[in-house]
Amino acid sequence: MKMIHRRARICLPLLYHPHFSTASISSDSQMFKCVLDDCKTSMDLKTVVKTHVMIIKFGFSMDFPLVSGLLLTYITCGNLDHARHLVDETLCWNVDLITGNIIISSFMKSGDVDVAKRVFLNMPSKDVVSWNTLIGGFVKNSRFEEAIRWFKDMCLMNVEPDEFTFSSVIAGCARLGVLDHALWIHDFLIKKEIVLNDILLSAIIDMYAKCGKIEIAKEFFDGCQSISVSVWNSMITGLAVHGLASDAIAVFSQMEEEKIYPDGITFLGILTACSHCGLVDLGQRYFDIMKGKYYIEPKLEHYGAMVDLLGRAGQLDEAYATIRAMPMKPDVVIWKTLLSACRTYKNAALGEIAVKNASSLDGGDYVLMSNTYCSLNRWSSSANMREIMKRERVRKDHGKSWIELSGNIHHFKAGSRAHPEKGAIDKILKQLNKRAKIEGFVPATDLVLVDVSEEEREENLNFHSEKLALAFGILKTSPKTEIRISKNLRICSDCHSWFKIVSRMLTRVIIVRDRVRFHKFDGGVCSCGDYW
Repeated sequence: MKMIHRRARICLPLLYHPHFSTASISSDSQMFKCVLDDCKTSMDLKTVVKTHVMIIKFGFSMDFPLVSGLLLTYITCGNLDHARHLVDETLCWNVDLITGNIIISSFMKSGDVDVAKRVFLNMPSKDVVSWNTLIGGFVKNSRFEEAIRWFKDMCLMNVEPDEFTFSSVIAGCARLGVLDHALWIHDFLIKKEIVLNDILLSAIIDMYAKCGKIEIAKEFFDGCQSISVSVWNSMITGLAVHGLASDAIAVFSQMEEEKIYPDGITFLGILTACSHCGLVDLGQRYFDIMKGKYYIEPKLEHYGAMVDLLGRAGQLDEAYATIRAMPMKPDVVIWKTLLSACRTYKNAALGEIAVKNASSLDGGDYVLMSNTYCSLNRWSSSANMREIMKRERVRKDHGKSWIELSGNIHHFKAGSRAHPEKGAIDKILKQLNKRAKIEGFVPATDLVLVDVSEEEREENLNFHSEKLALAFGILKTSPKTEIRISKNLRICSDCHSWFKIVSRMLTRVIIVRDRVRFHKFDGGVCSCGDYW
């Protein structure tokens, strides 16, 4: 390394001398390479840019190994903008595997997924690390369907996946919540005789739990006999999001009996389980045990779970006291949690405090504040907030739902009429709404938080994304078939009541995974017990 530094110090004055010529550079461009190597160590971005100019000036822009080294130097120096432009300008280059994999990984970490994909496609040869880096990058950037699609391409090209490949694609499948894909991936893993390490064990349990098959996750957990805390955490968290608090607590007790030391994730799962079932006293006890018995210092997410636990139970003053007692600054998620509880229990005074604090945070949630004003019947304040949103071009997160049928994933947006089978979907929705009203369903029009007519409010509720997905599921499946829907937001009380009635009318099991938890509608009741 010292030799490279000495050579670089000799090369630099020569490169930038006004009388320097192309003929002075050796045919293998070694001078540029040693300068770039030195810049990686010194993090001298200014010199990198100058060297880039000289590479172009002296006709080495088609020296692909040199250009790859330049690209890697930009990445090492933290200038991804220059690296991105260099990728755009270079149609193809003979980048070596190690360099290419590093470049893909760097762009994936920065969220430049499409740039990473272009680099991957331009690589003349790829190994399993290349594919793993690409697929794992898709998952980390929440592009789960692409991860699964590229995994299938990898298999078609006879590239043997390893445990890292499966770990990524299983995580992507879990986030999507698509059971058919989960079953296929698990079968494929068995076929390839991949040894199940603790990472894969916890991933598979998590996948089945998030795909709505908690019973399969439990069977798998019972048969694996792992002492890894990550495996136990996956089971506890899975039971928690299904609202099975007693089962989650039983697993925790078994964990203690077997002397497996819990961590912060373990207690976050337990607190979540208690929150979904209204077990306030028990949740408080576990919070105290975490600190007093296991010496685990609560983090922001643990305090957030406690605020959620208390807020759902209507103990708003206690929830606010918890926020005030936190040793760290509460984030917008915690204030949103309190705001949601204030709206549910119509506590206007505390709601105002939550709104004030939320609005003072960076990236405050304008939509939540507008909805809070509406819930307090402060229509003019809500209108002012919507004007601010328009002026600052703040866009509301639209409700999105998706359903997997025959291995294909179908997406629906709230209010969207763009689906190719919208006519048939509308027909089914109208029939369901007509029958539901006969069965006693009353639309919760107070949830449409804008000052419009009752008819307009009801029309707005009719096209929530999960209702569209359910209508499509009914259209495409046979009677008695279980329907599974995933949603990006929390299900509203109107849809929740409607789904209960529809499940009774059609004698069908409907499972909805929303942002918070699972809801299993069967015979007119929901597994959440109307507490979510």
